[in-house]
Amino acid sequence: MPRVLVFQHVAVEPLGTLDALIRARGHRIRFHNFERDPDAQPNVDRYRGLIVLGGPMNVEDQNRRPHLKTELRSIERALEQGKPVLGICLGAQLLAHVLGATVQRHRQAEIGWYDMHMSAEGRSDPVLGAAGERLPVFQWHSYAYELPHGATHLARTETCEQQAFRFGSNAYGFQFHLEADAEVIERWLGLPSFRAELTAAGLPADADTIRAETVKLAAATRHSADAVFNNFLDLVGRPNRRRPLPSRGMPAWSD
Repeated sequence: MPRVLVFQHVAVEPLGTLDALIRARGHRIRFHNFERDPDAQPNVDRYRGLIVLGGPMNVEDQNRRPHLKTELRSIERALEQGKPVLGICLGAQLLAHVLGATVQRHRQAEIGWYDMHMSAEGRSDPVLGAAGERLPVFQWHSYAYELPHGATHLARTETCEQQAFRFGSNAYGFQFHLEADAEVIERWLGLPSFRAELTAAGLPADADTIRAETVKLAAATRHSADAVFNNFLDLVGRPNRRRPLPSRGMPAWSD
């Protein structure tokens, strides 16, 4: 039975490097792509962990996109059950919203590569601490969340204070795209809708600049990204293995 539930909003925003890491743990992944099936009603009770990916919509779009309300209820349910939850970009904003925080358009969009600086709590965090004191991360967002009450602030950039938080011991929100490798980034840069958003943002970095930075930074950050994600997946654990069938005439295995 699948053990990790993933909420995907559009096909072009995949699990990225997280996919292989999850499968290496022996887990099966159950995707709910709300672009293809907006009426899906996933049941988080069956899973060990929940990952909510990014997307072009925003928390305030709930009336136009009712699946966002479904996701919010599912995130709340997973939190109630104490299951590991990871929200990425939009997923982080949805998690923050469930926890009572405000999510709104940020004063300046972040698109491209940015240096992320860890707080003291971030440097000692059992998941994000693997990133060290500073890490270049890829961003693509124009909305941001306020820190939820009771959450721990883990990281910031020069242009956006809220980049990562932990709630309790196993719920994490990452505003950045640590899962995005060079292939994913190139796919985004090639999409007309993404290019239009980049142009409208009026940022110094254009598509060619981002491509050049990706060549220098994507592979260099991969080791830290894998370490961070593996720390999160440690919270999910490994799937239960079936016990071997006993040989005829021999006692069954016992733990």
